[in-house]
Amino acid sequence: MTKPSGMELSELVERYDDRLDTDAYADVDASANGLQVGPEEADVERVAFAVDAGRATIEDAVDADADALVVHHGLSWGGIERVTGTEYERIAPLVENDLALYVSHLPLDGHQELGNAAGIAELLDLDDRDPFGTVGGEYIGQRGRVDEPFESDELTTGLLSQLDTDGEDVRAMTFGPDEIEDIAIVTGSGVDWLEDAAAAGADALITGEGKQKAYHLARELEINVFLAGHYATETFGVRSLQELAEEWGLETTFIDHPTGL
Repeated sequence: MTKPSGMELSELVERYDDRLDTDAYADVDASANGLQVGPEEADVERVAFAVDAGRATIEDAVDADADALVVHHGLSWGGIERVTGTEYERIAPLVENDLALYVSHLPLDGHQELGNAAGIAELLDLDDRDPFGTVGGEYIGQRGRVDEPFESDELTTGLLSQLDTDGEDVRAMTFGPDEIEDIAIVTGSGVDWLEDAAAAGADALITGEGKQKAYHLARELEINVFLAGHYATETFGVRSLQELAEEWGLETTFIDHPTGL
């Protein structure tokens, strides 16, 4: 087995930040993206990847003897006032085991090659892709078309068979065209972009989870909505970052901890 070449933590952070354009989202994302926990300098040979920074995934990363954990959902959302209770239980094993935590939230949603929406667009083989959905002027999704239209049941079945839904159904609100060609994607909690999708002429919006108001809004806008799960729609970005780390000569592991939500 080839020994991983390793690199400085600061170099890993800089490479990810540059590739993801992290600074562009600094004023629009509640998440503190970038390095959330860790020293300025440390050696990194093994990197773990997960969607969420919870006790379970942090402990699995420690067990994997990782030097860094890269996640989509981190620990700091607008600041941490006290490191007690749940915050302490999550942060303590990071510090005690010299495990750095790198986070990319909206930058990883919106990246047009590495991001979550891009991953689903690739899964569905969408063509003519364009950025879609903005927060503070920064894109968080993607939109494209298929050559052969989907029927709603076909699209539901395809998503269910290829996403990590943890046994949960993909829910569909079929108020739009019977043949689905133009698809907008905002992963996670993306139904707030339903009106934008309809205004853009999309036949369907694919996202993770819904809200009560989305039912009537989708019906009135005559657009299809597919709720494929927050976790299930957001594994693509961290897996893309894992592939990058492997290209850079680092040893990696993916920690799959589906929530069913």
